[in-house]
Amino acid sequence: MVARGVLGSMLVALGGLVVATLPASTPLLGLDALVALRTTEAGRMLGLTVVMGGLGILAAQWLRLCRSTAAGERDPDGDLALVRRVAVWWSVPLVLAPPLFSRDGWSYAAQGALVEAGVDPYEHGPGVLAGAVAEAVDPRWSGTPAPYGPVPLLLGGLGASVTSDPWLLVVGHRLLALVGLVLLAWAVPRLARWTGASPALASALVLVSPLTLAAGVAGLHNDLLMVGLMAAALVVGVERHWAAGAVLAGLAAAVKLPGGLVCVAVVVASLPAGAALAARWRRLAGVGLVSVGTLVGLSLAGGLGLGWLAALSVPTTVATPLSLTTVVGGLLDLGGGAVGLPEAALLDLTRTVGSVAAVVLTAMVVLRAPTGGRREALRALVVVLTATVLLSPVVHLWYLLWVLPFAACLRLPRAGTAVVLVLSLVLGLASPLDSSLHGAYLAIVWGCLLLAAITPLLLATRAGRDRVGRIAEAHLLPA
Repeated sequence: MVARGVLGSMLVALGGLVVATLPASTPLLGLDALVALRTTEAGRMLGLTVVMGGLGILAAQWLRLCRSTAAGERDPDGDLALVRRVAVWWSVPLVLAPPLFSRDGWSYAAQGALVEAGVDPYEHGPGVLAGAVAEAVDPRWSGTPAPYGPVPLLLGGLGASVTSDPWLLVVGHRLLALVGLVLLAWAVPRLARWTGASPALASALVLVSPLTLAAGVAGLHNDLLMVGLMAAALVVGVERHWAAGAVLAGLAAAVKLPGGLVCVAVVVASLPAGAALAARWRRLAGVGLVSVGTLVGLSLAGGLGLGWLAALSVPTTVATPLSLTTVVGGLLDLGGGAVGLPEAALLDLTRTVGSVAAVVLTAMVVLRAPTGGRREALRALVVVLTATVLLSPVVHLWYLLWVLPFAACLRLPRAGTAVVLVLSLVLGLASPLDSSLHGAYLAIVWGCLLLAAITPLLLATRAGRDRVGRIAEAHLLPA
């Protein structure tokens, strides 16, 4: 199992050298064989096939690991140790790979270089930089400011003070993503014990799922570090002190602002049962003050200021097909144009309504959710994060990482666990079909065909259905 997963990761990394964007100055592009693969349609499709095959192997071994863990073939501590060991070995081949399935990693490297150069990353995009560090940045984002908090920017600036090699800077950011994975490895078993779920099975669902490995580790998105800090904030805020949890929540928000939503669970869990409305408001104010103070203090101390507030609108400049409000608004605009409404008027309105609805729902959860219970707090957080993702004006598939660690720790109904399994598998396999393909229609079609071939083999066969069913049923049993 471990060795086969390592093989899958190696195939993903090797195929990624063909399909991923690389800086023009990288020495790898001096290899004639690699250039031949990258510059021909047949070569690129071969690379994509290798990547998809590697992801398929990882997915199959992940389901096997979940099945083994659900069956309790070892003692609980042994199962948990196995899951953590697998997470390490399956991640190792991806550490030195280029950013896969998205160019965001190259943007992270360039934004850190901006900080090191003394250029405000909230005012300028990577396009103002000269040299190799900006060569592989997506042209769509080369002129836009960074939409991230001070943590990845300051740490990226620290890395840029050591080296200007974009590949090494990307490896540094991938190590930050692995810090998020380590935090999840520590926090998820504790969260699972709150609800009576199996710590080992919950860890298997989170740490080595195809979605986590493809989007979090291979894609090195900041979301993995953010959600790791969120999980740690909830555990520390409940088991130690709410103020300590609020500090970690502020750090999570300092990676990406949605990380601050964990404050909802910290408030709900840290209050006594049946807390009155006034007590909720006081605790909310206290948690909010500490977390915002941490975020603002880090921004000011790091010399970046509060420019990230204005940059929060950057992601909304694109339309993503996973955003429910964007899809609905786009469909409404088709009819609105026929009656003379301005272009995108209903799209903007629908997105705004969705964002307001998410805020209102979050406030209702804070003020009405049962207090004093850890399980209830975890459930409240899942509700808030799910609503935020569903109603967000922009949704990338890696946004599902926000929900996965907390949903996996709940003792969901059989169908709920099956949904977590299927979404984690399908979205992980779909990672190569990210919007970074930018109109590469043959790659999109070929990738969809491979996805349509691999997914039924893993899920729709009798063995696959039985495996998913046994995992889902085991998640209902006492740990």
